Amino acid sequence: MTEQLLTADIALIQRIIPHRYPFLLVDKVVDIDGYQSGRGIKNVTMNEPHFQGHFPGKPIMPGVTIVEAMAQTAAIMVGTALDMADKNMLVYFMAIDKAKFRRMVVPGDVLEMNVTTTRGKPGGKVWKFAGVATVEGEMACECEFTAMMDLSAGQE
Repeated sequence: MTEQLLTADIALIQRIIPHRYPFLLVDKVVDIDGYQSGRGIKNVTMNEPHFQGHFPGKPIMPGVTIVEAMAQTAAIMVGTALDMADKNMLVYFMAIDKAKFRRMVVPGDVLEMNVTTTRGKPGGKVWKFAGVATVEGEMACECEFTAMMDLSAGQE
C-alpha cells in the first residue's frame, strides 16, 4: 500500500510558518511526500507590492522572492510532515547556491515550486534542499539552499 500524499492549504500554511502578507509567498503545497518532496503553488497577481517598483510598466517578480517562495515551500513541506502546526517553527536561510534564472515570472502566472530534500531528518536543525520553479512547465528558476529549522522555537 502506498502512503497518501499530503496537501497544505492556506489555513494550514499559516499554522506552520509565521509569514504573512506581504511576505507569504505560497498559496498551497501539494504532493507532499513526507519530508522528502513537495510542490508549492503561487498565483502571481498584479496587486503584490514588489510590482510597484519592479518594474514600473513591466512587472517582473524579483528572483529573490522566487527563491524565498521555494524556501517557504520547503518549510511548509517539512512542517506538514513533522506535524509542526501551531508550534511556532522558525526557519532561517543559511545558504543559497547555484541559483539560475531562466524565465521572467509576471502577473497572471502560476508559479510551481518543486522542492526536494537533499539533506535533513526529523529532529535535525540543518536541512538542504534542491528547488526548481516553473511556469507552465518552463523553468523560471533553480537553486539549492540550506536552512536551519528551529523546531523547538515555540516549545520552551
